Amino acid sequence: MKALAWHGKRDVRVDTVPDPEIQDPTDVIIRVTTTGLCGSDLHLYEVLGPFLDVGDILGHEPMGIVEEVGSEVVNVLKGDRVVVPFNISCGTCFMCKEGLHSQCETTQVHSQGSGAALFGYTKLYGQVPGGQAEYLRVPFGNTLPIAVPPGPPDERFVYLSDVLPTAWQAVDYAAVPLGGSVAVLGLGPIGDMCTRIAARRGAGTVIGIDLVPERLDRVKAHGVHTLNLEEHGDGLVEAVRELTVGRGPDSVIDAVGMEAHGATVTQAVQQMTTLLPGKLAAKLMQRVGVDRLSALYLAIELVRRGGTISLSGVYGGMADPLPLLTMFDKQIQLRMGQANVWRWVDDLLPLLTDTDLLGVESFATHHLPLEQAPEAYDMFQKKQDGAVKILFNP
Repeated sequence: MKALAWHGKRDVRVDTVPDPEIQDPTDVIIRVTTTGLCGSDLHLYEVLGPFLDVGDILGHEPMGIVEEVGSEVVNVLKGDRVVVPFNISCGTCFMCKEGLHSQCETTQVHSQGSGAALFGYTKLYGQVPGGQAEYLRVPFGNTLPIAVPPGPPDERFVYLSDVLPTAWQAVDYAAVPLGGSVAVLGLGPIGDMCTRIAARRGAGTVIGIDLVPERLDRVKAHGVHTLNLEEHGDGLVEAVRELTVGRGPDSVIDAVGMEAHGATVTQAVQQMTTLLPGKLAAKLMQRVGVDRLSALYLAIELVRRGGTISLSGVYGGMADPLPLLTMFDKQIQLRMGQANVWRWVDDLLPLLTDTDLLGVESFATHHLPLEQAPEAYDMFQKKQDGAVKILFNP
């Protein structure tokens, strides 16, 4: 089959690789019909090379048609249409029953001290072949795939793999009061969807902050107050306070993570680390790694006293400095974590089936064949051609 494989920093290629096979009686094989390019895939493209091997298959946002089922699979059949969550969860352990599927005890990567394994996401999370491919082996066939109805296009459901549950959890963790205010930092796919879900769930004032004009225009079209980070500069905090009765938003969602602009020294350290020998770089990143924290620092400054910050942007540093005096003084609540996909399926499916209440069918900016994935990664990393969300059709 054809699959997108990692070959080095900013070097991904469409290779011909062996087809996946049933390895366990509860496995299923799906023929991938649509698969997404996620902002966190750029971390593999840029920073996390020390945790990858040449030939690792990327991608964690797939959906498709069941082609083959293991002998013990009874909940899906050949020909069924399914979405595959990005985190690999058994659905039956203590953590899964608690709704913490990203902490699944069956697939935790104990060798790395990590939570549940992820598709297509480095040795830190199990080094499981990913979904930017023509076919995908999916374990836990009775509990992991999300069955979706025939009829509507893939765009209606593919975001159940990651974007929708990640954004829903980010808003849920933000604890926005009914009629209250929320600021969303970063208007990529997750931040954009956070603004839509926050409004849907009853936020009175939704503020979107970014520095890419196309992204600001997208969310503004949905009734969001938008602020351009570059235009406002040092006056950004005051501009947000003017929209929130002078005290700051009740909640702030950081949908940026380690891709934050600024912090040039930290960025240089990250780039230097990727030039070190693989094992040494991995050890340094695991023990003394730091992130560019511009977005998180801004969230701490923006949020009102007693407010809540929700982190959905991925951070990877092990030695990140935090302004704990300020956080303590402002009595800030902080929630974070990988999305627990299955926890939110029952909330999300009704918004996708009869009508397109969240505008998912027009959410993608680019639809491309898998063969163009290397060019798409480069375009997305450079924020060119208005790229916000890219879908591949293998």
